[in-house]
Amino acid sequence: MTTSRSTPPRGATAGASRGRATAREPRPAYECDACGHQPPKWVGRCPECGEWGSVVESTVTGPTVSGRVVSSRMPAEPARPIATISAAPARAVPTGVSELDRVLGGGLVPGAVVLLAGEPGVGKSTLLLDVAQQWAVGAGSPSLVVSGEESVSQVRLRAERMGTLHDQLYLAAESDLGSVLGHLDAVKPGLLVLDSVQTISTTGTEGVPGGVTQVRAVTSALVSVAKERGIATVLVGHVTKDGQVAGPRVLEHLVDVVLHFEGDKHSSLRLVRGVKNRFGAADEVGCFEMHEGGISSLADPSGLFLTRYAEPVPGTCVTVAMEGRRALVTEVQALIGATVAGSPRRTVSGLDSARLAMVLAVLQRRTERLTLHDREVFAATVGGIRVVEPAADLAVALAVASGGLNLAIAPHLVAIGEVGLTGEVRRVGAVPRRLAEAARLGFKVALVPPGCGPASTGAGPENMRVTEVTDVRSALQHAARASAE
Repeated sequence: MTTSRSTPPRGATAGASRGRATAREPRPAYECDACGHQPPKWVGRCPECGEWGSVVESTVTGPTVSGRVVSSRMPAEPARPIATISAAPARAVPTGVSELDRVLGGGLVPGAVVLLAGEPGVGKSTLLLDVAQQWAVGAGSPSLVVSGEESVSQVRLRAERMGTLHDQLYLAAESDLGSVLGHLDAVKPGLLVLDSVQTISTTGTEGVPGGVTQVRAVTSALVSVAKERGIATVLVGHVTKDGQVAGPRVLEHLVDVVLHFEGDKHSSLRLVRGVKNRFGAADEVGCFEMHEGGISSLADPSGLFLTRYAEPVPGTCVTVAMEGRRALVTEVQALIGATVAGSPRRTVSGLDSARLAMVLAVLQRRTERLTLHDREVFAATVGGIRVVEPAADLAVALAVASGGLNLAIAPHLVAIGEVGLTGEVRRVGAVPRRLAEAARLGFKVALVPPGCGPASTGAGPENMRVTEVTDVRSALQHAARASAE
């Protein structure tokens, strides 16, 4: 028995090309007379019911997705003029931790979801436990801390050591999303801290806890609940070996704020750096200090990065680094070792090794008295801060020259500027803010790139002599002159 196949209707090929027309033009669509299936293009046999010759063309108006017409429907809430919409629900509520509020743009917004990522042991749980206690005290609503990595007894011991016990601070140890939602129904908190999102799983999704599928599903559900109930939510996230947030990249797109918690385990300094913020600036940095009693904000951290000497010491120079919008006065130290055969060591701590190598090459070529090609060089910052911006090049050059020539630089001098390969000093950003911070701490002399001094900008800090230097050689001459005064 032979089954005859029907030929496509006239214009089927042209109709397929017209299917890519704009949404407002008539679109050809196809539908099976037998079962109603709508294939994206004409076929001789319906893929749903298997009937031959039952697919016919019908012209409809409207956008299509995968061959199906998308019909309009009444929205749940009509669009309104922007001036009539109240911004009160999106006002930030201060957390009581001043440096975190600085990074967040004033505090936590009800319904906002914050992702805090950092290396293990850096202090994420300690910081957020303090935030939860401050919220319970000042916000007038309970706070809930859900730990998927520790028991409630372990969290209770940390809270007792930090002095963060409060009746409105609730603890729970869960690893199931359904149980977390049950705690939200029972406690009705204003703040939820989930430590960490990689340890929570849901039974409705395949994959292991911490996997891409589970993390995406858990985060999507928590974001939906936070927006619906107006709960400020902070999710703790793990990081990979290169410091990136672990999990799918969509995790950072789902949340409203992404923060990185940084710090050296051998130093008490901790930095919270904003990476993404829908409610404020994304380049703010908060400074904290870890101690036995927990963690505390540092409103003026510049003193941590300076060393007070009884007398000037060769091999040191002070610069002003920018961490986000914050100016931090930082000391750079350099030690020039003995002459060695072969390749001498170049060791850095807190600085960019590539930029140090470039500065050494410039000093070797542009100065007559300094010989560095066969000598070991060690350079570091003070206080555990990491300075990688080019604005510290001039201070590094002066510190190396000071150590190599055994000439101390005046302790009241700061150097700001980028050093080029020809030895020139290039302009950098935020020079007025850097100078204002240095003047506030009592520095009297500043070396800056051309076009950044008061003669060029028309303004400068009082009680500070600002000198524009064009190259490394002139910077060394001005530094020696200031040290002799």
